[in-house]
Amino acid sequence: VLNAYQNSPKYMDLAPRTRKDYVRQIRQIEAQFGDFPLAALTDRRTRGELLAWRDKLAIKSRRQADYTFSTFAAIMAWAADRGLVATNPCARPGKLYRSQRAESIWTADDEAALQAVAPARVWLAYLLAVWTGQRQGDLLRLTWKAYDGTHIRLRQSKGGRRVVIPVARPLKDALDRAALDKKAVTILTTTKDTPWTSDGFRTTWGKIVTKANVTGLTFHDLRGTAVTRLALADCSEAEIATITGHSLKDVGAILDAHYLSRDSRLAESAMAKRELYEGRTKTPN
Repeated sequence: VLNAYQNSPKYMDLAPRTRKDYVRQIRQIEAQFGDFPLAALTDRRTRGELLAWRDKLAIKSRRQADYTFSTFAAIMAWAADRGLVATNPCARPGKLYRSQRAESIWTADDEAALQAVAPARVWLAYLLAVWTGQRQGDLLRLTWKAYDGTHIRLRQSKGGRRVVIPVARPLKDALDRAALDKKAVTILTTTKDTPWTSDGFRTTWGKIVTKANVTGLTFHDLRGTAVTRLALADCSEAEIATITGHSLKDVGAILDAHYLSRDSRLAESAMAKRELYEGRTKTPN
């Protein structure tokens, strides 16, 4: 079943990075259950055995345990849909890991601290992320052909969604300065004017963030920060989704569950709007 999945169009259509991640998870699954009898999948005890294995993985990392088991569940769902197995005992297991990123937003102070120490090529990466809301991998692969002076056009590696992003003035100024001395196909480059690798960028980014004394924040948090700042600017969820490439459901979930619940500016903005509205509509006695 595991081999058949890896030879399927379903697997081959995944982004290269996702396939690479899946291979690591599949190796763990195969080591534990590669010789598990398919006929035993319908035994009610099987689900308990699979979940017990997930719980054992969670001792080291709940998040990683969830990811490994969700990969297992996806493969079994594919197999069940094609009649290779009678049932999917991995279906709907629930989550062990719960994100606690309610305050993981880059503030103006964090931004200023980073700008004070970041070289131009790293600062450009920050501006691209915070003004477009795109993932690190997509930004590292972004070429100069994707920027026409007013918009950035890209196809997201995860999900394949195409986005056309108007370039705001702070980002445009930085891009136009960088374009005057471009020596590579990609917009973001190393000091040797070569495209970044994911690991190379992650290492450099970590050093700069540490130097800036910014703690508890990641590059990925800039995606949520972009969503938050757009919302604070009174953008609708549909407008935000058009820029970042999230689904409407995901935008709502980000705003509701992770980012905006503790931002007092929203409460102040809402109350000011209500006060203004009622002041305009209330009839005098």
